[in-house]
Amino acid sequence: MGSLTGKVAWVTGAGSGIGQAAAIALAKEGAAVVLTGRRKSALEATAKMIRKAGGKPLVKPADLMKSAAVNRTAGEIARKFGRLDILVNNAGLNILERSWKQLSPAGIDQVIEGNLSSAFYCTSAVLPIMRKNKGGVLIHTSSMAGRQASLLSGPAYSAAKHGVVAMSHTINMEECVNGIRSCVVCPGEVATPILDKRPIPITKAERARMAQSEDVGDLIRYIACLPAHIVINEVMINPTWNRGYVASLQRGKS
Repeated sequence: MGSLTGKVAWVTGAGSGIGQAAAIALAKEGAAVVLTGRRKSALEATAKMIRKAGGKPLVKPADLMKSAAVNRTAGEIARKFGRLDILVNNAGLNILERSWKQLSPAGIDQVIEGNLSSAFYCTSAVLPIMRKNKGGVLIHTSSMAGRQASLLSGPAYSAAKHGVVAMSHTINMEECVNGIRSCVVCPGEVATPILDKRPIPITKAERARMAQSEDVGDLIRYIACLPAHIVINEVMINPTWNRGYVASLQRGKS
């Protein structure tokens, strides 16, 4: 019996990368896992992996950039399970045309809505369920770009991820009296499909040195398994071979 047996987890962006790894890790701990994202085929692939490990996932595709879709999905979870113990607020995206000289209003909307608005929608949808059950943990995927503005990630992505960090801390400020905990995870470079949207391609060798989705997924599992009286407010996770540090060292030698 896993540490999360009897618990219900909702994982967004569960079709690939960190979301997929987190969903699998939570299911292996015994949680009933609800998988949400825009692509049903990708969610079904994650569900297949969980079933092979003995879990019974529930696939609920939705466009999380639309508040009505988020509220509908949260309502379905509440009706089916009567509870929600864990939200992994992981859905996110980036675009190729990300610099100020390239950004368009449509691109700005896509990045802000995909990374920040969606996180707010999911949070506001699940908090009433958690309050009713007098507890729960929300785990949000931000980024190191949410702590230090990054031209590499782009201004819109950096601003959105800073917003996710602030959002998470304000949840603890208000909801601690209701037994609700919020943790924001700030990864550095992780070898996920979002790297395919980088303006400068990432090589296979570079990806191998980065943090892997499973590393962050296991961290999310650990946070979800903490006792109810403990919250990790914020945590950073980076590859040992940090390309930013290495570049600084090389510049210092030149």
